[in-house]
Amino acid sequence: MRVTSSRALATIEAKAASAGFALDDTQRELIAELARVTRADGSLFIHGPAGRGKSWIANAYFDALPTPRKTRVHFHGFLDALHRSIHRRRDEQDAVERAIDDVVGDSRVLFFDEFHVHDSGDARLLTRLLEHVFRQDLIVFATSNYAPADLLPNPVWHHMFEPGIALITENMQTFELAGPTDYRATPQDHSSGFAAGTWTHTVPEPAPAEDEATFSPVRGREFPVLAIREDELWISFHQLCETPTSTIEYLEWARIHPRWVVTDVPAFDVVDREAQQRFINAVDVIADLGVATTFVSTHTLPEFLAAATARPDAFRMVSRMQLLRQTADKRMA
Repeated sequence: MRVTSSRALATIEAKAASAGFALDDTQRELIAELARVTRADGSLFIHGPAGRGKSWIANAYFDALPTPRKTRVHFHGFLDALHRSIHRRRDEQDAVERAIDDVVGDSRVLFFDEFHVHDSGDARLLTRLLEHVFRQDLIVFATSNYAPADLLPNPVWHHMFEPGIALITENMQTFELAGPTDYRATPQDHSSGFAAGTWTHTVPEPAPAEDEATFSPVRGREFPVLAIREDELWISFHQLCETPTSTIEYLEWARIHPRWVVTDVPAFDVVDREAQQRFINAVDVIADLGVATTFVSTHTLPEFLAAATARPDAFRMVSRMQLLRQTADKRMA
């Protein structure tokens, strides 16, 4: 695929300038490496700490590629689409292979954003994906907060993804985008997407009346929520994270409702690990899909995030939450 470093750099630098920031030297090096690898029909695994611009640059490069035969997938959305396709094809031979074909289609380029592995079942599916795309000689670039060898960090299950790690190291170049600055902690444009959301102590007006409480159906199940108002979902932290919800519901709600209000957010460390993980997953989804979310809590955002840093796998959520505006209103009694 014919992509020049200079053209890619110029295109992405112009996009960055229109968004109000400039690329740093390491980010420019990443763009040049993406162009070099793509010209050679190779693949690139981009890793580094949260908030360094991996996804932004990879997205901008993906948009600039001069081919319609390209697919972008995000971790949660990919697994959801894959599971649904496997379910549809459950009576067919090679259901997983056919399901991967459904997701990837006839693409020559696959961009996998936020590649991470925390579950042994996911490890098997992601290994099958890697086997499939490299067998088809696709150009693959992926972003991750983990170096390949550190994927599926739980030592009990790490061996389950060693075949996937081997596929990555054998078929992909690696690039570490590091640096001291978490750009999500710097002043942000709050005009759109997840960054248009707010962390506040005051419930927005008008607050839902009791008779607005309803149920939101997702794939045959009913989930209680505080209210549904046109394009806006009102839901409590308890409803979102302390009941049996999953990324299936978060993805569906995010596709339907571009605005959320999440009320009664407690301190991160007072809820159990399952509720913490659901919140981490929910933020992954709504940040990726650009849902403008108002979080209502008696705690300040710095207090909430300080408690979250004790959990090793919460760093992506901590970085993303720094995109939010923080109101200066008084705490709720």
